[in-house]
Amino acid sequence: MTTTRTLYLIACAAPPARRLPTPIRAAQAAGWDVCLILTPSAHRWASEDATGEIAALEQLTGHPVRWQYKLPSQPDVLPSPDAILVAPLTANTLNKWAAGISDTLALGLITEGIGLGLPIVALPHWNDAQGRHPAVPRNVETLRDAGVTLLLGNGGFVPHQPRQGDLDAYPWQAAIDALPA
Repeated sequence: MTTTRTLYLIACAAPPARRLPTPIRAAQAAGWDVCLILTPSAHRWASEDATGEIAALEQLTGHPVRWQYKLPSQPDVLPSPDAILVAPLTANTLNKWAAGISDTLALGLITEGIGLGLPIVALPHWNDAQGRHPAVPRNVETLRDAGVTLLLGNGGFVPHQPRQGDLDAYPWQAAIDALPA
């Protein structure tokens, strides 16, 4: 008997969001049914792509790409998650998440995920100047204390100088490996 595990991949508007097929395929290879949820800005990035990026991501996952709350009268179109991966996680979303703000679908799912006790892995992407803001280290610790596996530093994402990031060096596989087996 095979049990299907559902992973919500929640992506923020940071450069690695341009490479979402990479973690989707890696998670699928690890046995996950992947559902993609984008922040509104990440959705705007994908929607302005004339090559049909949203449709391609929906075909790859087999699910609609969600980015906004549904109406109360609308049915859920995604299965419930068994785990959540937030990648790339921006400093903006980190700070809102740690404060319990859920003004977008992505934030609502991850704030609720903590309360539901879901396994949550987060792989940041920000530059070292953003990381030096006093709220960032404080909020990293808040989320870690809440049980989030936040992959920042050795073995995860290491911030770079502003406008000096290497998109192809983003450690997607570290995030997939950190998910529950």
